[in-house]
Amino acid sequence: MYVGRDMTELAMIPKTEWTDDELAYFHHSFQQIAPYLNVEGQTIHREIIEEIEARGLGRREATYTHGTMPVPD
Repeated sequence: MYVGRDMTELAMIPKTEWTDDELAYFHHSFQQIAPYLNVEGQTIHREIIEEIEARGLGRREATYTHGTMPVPD
């Protein structure tokens, strides 16, 4: 379960200062509601995805010990 800063606080800081857990949790949350997001929500989700990729957290292949997506605890 995610225990950390909420979106109200995170919206005030750049995505580069988010933790890996925060990125993974909110990416998963935005994926679940993607059909209902407005343009602003889609933009935030895209920025989260770009930060995950910039950090190298989004794997292209699954391995024995890791899946293809970051998993929030």
